[in-house]
Amino acid sequence: MSEKPEKIQVQIKYKEAEQQFSAEPQEAWLLINKFFKDFIPSFEIAQKLWLSIDLQQLAKDLNGIAAFSSDGASLLVPKNKLTDNETLSIWLTAYHLGHKLGMVNSDSLSKDELQMKLGKSGKITSTRLGELAKNGVVLKTADEKFRITTFGVVQTQKEVIPRIKSKINA
Repeated sequence: MSEKPEKIQVQIKYKEAEQQFSAEPQEAWLLINKFFKDFIPSFEIAQKLWLSIDLQQLAKDLNGIAAFSSDGASLLVPKNKLTDNETLSIWLTAYHLGHKLGMVNSDSLSKDELQMKLGKSGKITSTRLGELAKNGVVLKTADEKFRITTFGVVQTQKEVIPRIKSKINA
């Protein structure tokens, strides 16, 4: 009469993913291989699809466009060189960066604050914020303020900042 092999306890942890199982040696080996074959490639692909913001690169990108002082964030580009949506995107991106770096208290601004920074009427500001929200660039917070989304920061870095730099260098 043959004895059943003892079970092996396996715990695999890869970044945030974790798998545990108890199985006979041959089955454990198959489960380990399945984990590496099935999970790791899809995890690697998912990581490549994950939107993330490199704060150091964002700071470099905003250099010459926005700056911080004890008074808060400032736009260094003349308003007449920017569209309303570019202006709002840059302000909110600057506040996002400033908040992450501890230079400003919040990453969100009220409609009134944005209206003042934009220098336009409340109706125009609301319309532009609505357009940006519809496109997933900004988000209205629970306290009725606006902040830029991760997608909005990425879009600002890819499209808005290069466009602004070409305008100010022209």
